[in-house]
Amino acid sequence: QVQLVESGGGLVQAGGSLRLSCATSGRTSYTYTVAWFRQSPGKEREFVSAIRFNGGNTEYADSVKGRFTISRDIAKNTVYLQMNSLKPEDTATYYCAADPYSAYAHTDVREYNYWGQGTRVTVSS
Repeated sequence: QVQLVESGGGLVQAGGSLRLSCATSGRTSYTYTVAWFRQSPGKEREFVSAIRFNGGNTEYADSVKGRFTISRDIAKNTVYLQMNSLKPEDTATYYCAADPYSAYAHTDVREYNYWGQGTRVTVSS
């Protein structure tokens, strides 16, 4: 089992920044992949970004490239999502998810077996 706990959400004005954290625990290893997804009411869950925990590749959705940065702190078992230049359309609940078996960061929501409870991000115009 892998446990994931998100934090860092909140209310911010358009153009502002937030940093989300995803603390991981349990049966983790350096080979797993952690991703951020987001979901707004009435919409499907959308891939945002992913990182292979022991380094290597990262992935970003086109809608966040150049504005969001994913990173990880191995010592703290934590993955971060730095979100800059936020837009009202970034408003959503953000979830982190883990795929313990992937050798690379990827976008396939079906392969992420473990999920956090989510943290709400609201961007006002």
